[in-house]
Amino acid sequence: MAPVTTQLPVHGSVRLSEEQILLRDAVRVLADEQIAPRAAEIDRAAEWPEDVRRLLADHDILAIPFAEQHGGLGGDLLTLCLAIEQISRHCATSGLILAVQALGAIPIQVAGTPEQQDRWLPGLASGDKLIAFGLTEADAGSDPSGIRTRAVRDGGDYVIDGSKRFISHGSVAEYVVVFAVTNPDAEKPSRRLSAILVETDRPGFRVTRLEHKMGIRGSPTAELAFDGVRVPVGNRLGEEGHGFPIAMQTFERSRPGIAAQAVGIAQGALEVAARYATERRQFGKPIGELQMVQAMLADMDASTEAARQLLYTACVEIEAGSPDAARWAAIAKLVAGDAAMRVTTDAVQVLGGYGYIDDYPVERMMRDAKITQLYEGTQQIQRLIVARALLARGS
Repeated sequence: MAPVTTQLPVHGSVRLSEEQILLRDAVRVLADEQIAPRAAEIDRAAEWPEDVRRLLADHDILAIPFAEQHGGLGGDLLTLCLAIEQISRHCATSGLILAVQALGAIPIQVAGTPEQQDRWLPGLASGDKLIAFGLTEADAGSDPSGIRTRAVRDGGDYVIDGSKRFISHGSVAEYVVVFAVTNPDAEKPSRRLSAILVETDRPGFRVTRLEHKMGIRGSPTAELAFDGVRVPVGNRLGEEGHGFPIAMQTFERSRPGIAAQAVGIAQGALEVAARYATERRQFGKPIGELQMVQAMLADMDASTEAARQLLYTACVEIEAGSPDAARWAAIAKLVAGDAAMRVTTDAVQVLGGYGYIDDYPVERMMRDAKITQLYEGTQQIQRLIVARALLARGS
């Protein structure tokens, strides 16, 4: 039997370029000065922050993941994740605006024709249009084979019937990439689905519910209904029956964005906890001088930095075309999501009773962190992906 090994080639360096450092620092300043003051109210009101969406558009931050020919900045995956991380230090909802814009656009970028890309990507790059990713249904989350939404050919159109649930930005997006069954009798379950872009102003499209959530409360999570929605066949992305591989390709490039959100949340909580530990006095001295508090802060810093460096390496590997891209994406999300939950929980502990009330942002950060262990594939699904990749090397 061949030995199982974890040794993999590293195709590039995670040292940031000068351009990446400049962009990261510019986004950090913007987040510090204009997003941080809005973060608590966004969470409290649980309302979509249109002002932040315009802010990100006006500063070309939403343009990062798009090619220059479509009006974008042509940023690679690592550059995109640097921006998501910096915004999420203060506001996970705001970081998600960029992450979801990139997520929804990936199917167009990987499977769209040049004409489709020219038609849809410029509006997304400018931020004038928003896009959502419509895969999940009430009975089909981690298991896409459970999708029931149907798209039936009728002449030059598809007629779509069904529903989607837990769709981030589904109520504010102009476009939704919908994964629907077009080949119900396909021999291979993976050939049942197709990816179709649906403009949300089409008759028969409705938002039927907005979820009330623990965290990311300013980001609308919608249930969508499709009642005889007619869409031209020209809106299909890729070949009919290729929806499942398109979705999997999408996750290889979108899961690092969630890992970046998690790293940003953890970093923000660490900064608040460290600052508080220098100011809060007990037993006649700052609590930061107490060894048990120091140990907590050290562990929080180590967890955050470990997740960050893994994320950056994953971005470089995926961008280089690693055949192990799915594993890199999964392992980055797994480690970063768990780190964010652990670090934010410890941040609340460092602040004690003050950490449990909304005078400080760490209770919000803890609530926001939980979603990074859930969406775009639960941590259990990520572990399955990593384990299968590992075991496949020994077969």
